[in-house]
Amino acid sequence: MSVNEWATAPDPGYDAWVANFLPRAQAAGIPPQTLQAAFANAGFIPAVVERDRNQAEFSRTLQDYLLSGVSDSRLENGRAAMARYAPVLAAVEQRYGVDAPVVAAIWGMESSYGTRRGDVPIVSALSTLAYEGRRAQFFESQLLSALRILAAGDTTPQAMKGSWAGAMGHTQFIPTSFESLAVDFTGDGRRDIWGEDPSDALASTANYLAKSGWRRGEPWGELADEGGSGGCIITPAGSPAFRVYNNFDVIKRYNNADAYAITVGHLSDRLRGQPPLRGFFSQERPLTQAERVRLQERLTAMGFDTGGTDGTIGPRTIQAIRSFQASRGLPPTGFAEPSVLAALG
Repeated sequence: MSVNEWATAPDPGYDAWVANFLPRAQAAGIPPQTLQAAFANAGFIPAVVERDRNQAEFSRTLQDYLLSGVSDSRLENGRAAMARYAPVLAAVEQRYGVDAPVVAAIWGMESSYGTRRGDVPIVSALSTLAYEGRRAQFFESQLLSALRILAAGDTTPQAMKGSWAGAMGHTQFIPTSFESLAVDFTGDGRRDIWGEDPSDALASTANYLAKSGWRRGEPWGELADEGGSGGCIITPAGSPAFRVYNNFDVIKRYNNADAYAITVGHLSDRLRGQPPLRGFFSQERPLTQAERVRLQERLTAMGFDTGGTDGTIGPRTIQAIRSFQASRGLPPTGFAEPSVLAALG
């Protein structure tokens, strides 16, 4: 969405809710000047309520997660990001004992290495959801937490932006997680996860994993038929079995979904230079960035909507490839590979 699509709109009910909330917030210890600054330009965002009420109810297979989360473009961008911030990642690993590729993998999954941090004003989003959302109590607690963050001086209302649901910055912390686990790694007196410099966000993510019990140098898991011992066996729907270890459960503390944890784990493995998981990825050579864009352009021109032509192979591009393959009587793998580009003509 563009910034304009997150515009505020007049809503008397919202205004009444804010008028009722402000004294409660002040009684909870939020300074009056913080409240005044936070709500000076805040307002009701209809698109936030629409998004909350119309979250897609669909099931994605593990292969979908892996094809999108460990795409060629995410690997290329991840290697470039790790090279650019190698000293920071090394220092973070040294201090918190969390493997740098894992921190980078979460960064890649949450914001595509900082390129998609979210542009929704957090105070407006959380107050909108607290007023009219399905989980009013939860979002009011997040709003109070966000206001405490502002009172502490970590950021400004103008810079405090993120997702429509209130997740913020490079690694998408919700406010309460930020309060308890974010760190000032740069030593400038602010825990800044929103700016261009990802240092505080990367360190905060490492701190989150460390406090959750991360064991440095240990694997997250592997396909169960590849050996190993002492791990728990899980079998995601329609997928081969995996043997997983303590660090798999730690990743799930960040996002409590098996597919997410497997994807983060495998992305971290690929960023270390390990091969693709057998059976989940194309055996052909990776497409170049220009070829990925051309594939998306051709699919779109043929009526298979990829949701954009930026070279990023996400869920909509994977589905477009499958739809095209099915229309030609080909196995609907969803792989973005040279043979598909050739078949598109």
